[in-house]
Amino acid sequence: MTSTEIFDQDTVAKAQDLIGRYPQSRSALLPMLHLVQSVQGFVSQEGIDFCARQLDLSEAEVSAVATFYTMYKRRPCGEHLVSVCTNTLCAALGGEAIYRQLGEHLGVGHEEVAGEPGAPGSIMLEHAECLAACDLAPVLQVNYEYYDKQTPESATELVEALQRGEKPAPTRGAPLTDFKGAELQLAGFFPEDDEAYWSDVDGPSQTAETLRGARLAADRGWTAPVMEDVPLPEVEKK
Repeated sequence: MTSTEIFDQDTVAKAQDLIGRYPQSRSALLPMLHLVQSVQGFVSQEGIDFCARQLDLSEAEVSAVATFYTMYKRRPCGEHLVSVCTNTLCAALGGEAIYRQLGEHLGVGHEEVAGEPGAPGSIMLEHAECLAACDLAPVLQVNYEYYDKQTPESATELVEALQRGEKPAPTRGAPLTDFKGAELQLAGFFPEDDEAYWSDVDGPSQTAETLRGARLAADRGWTAPVMEDVPLPEVEKK
């Protein structure tokens, strides 16, 4: 199939919408790659061709970006993407054990899919670098939504629920959707009329763990040292 057969007029309209949001059209490449994934579940060669034609870029330029960022998948993803943080703190607190348990449960390795890619209940598993939630470690994400303070047992229960077609509520943030739905949001298109969605998104996301340091400092009267005015060295002009 060609890119014109895969990406319909609605997708083309969204691509043109993205281009109009930037002073230079090539700046729309990152969200446009997410748009491609919202249609196909990955970035195919046809998707690269689509982006190149929309943005008047070469396929090599698009490919260079698509292969650089790990969020762009080069082979079909599952209905859900499960990302387990295995960076230092999460790993020390159980992230590695969670990743091993899920790999054994699903029978897959990094960026492999359990089930038919894109089919209901199918899951791509990946180990991820820091997910910026060290205060709530160990954490994992499903389609980039957070599930905090996980254990091998709770993570397995979460994955089994996904396989049954359920969508357990994330610890914080927006309601869980599937991978393609998340990619559409990352492209910059949201369910404008879904009041339940926006009420959850607008809810509080801070936690006691996150604020512990700030509250401890306030209770004990700790303040940051005042930065002195230190003149910058003069740079010799040549």
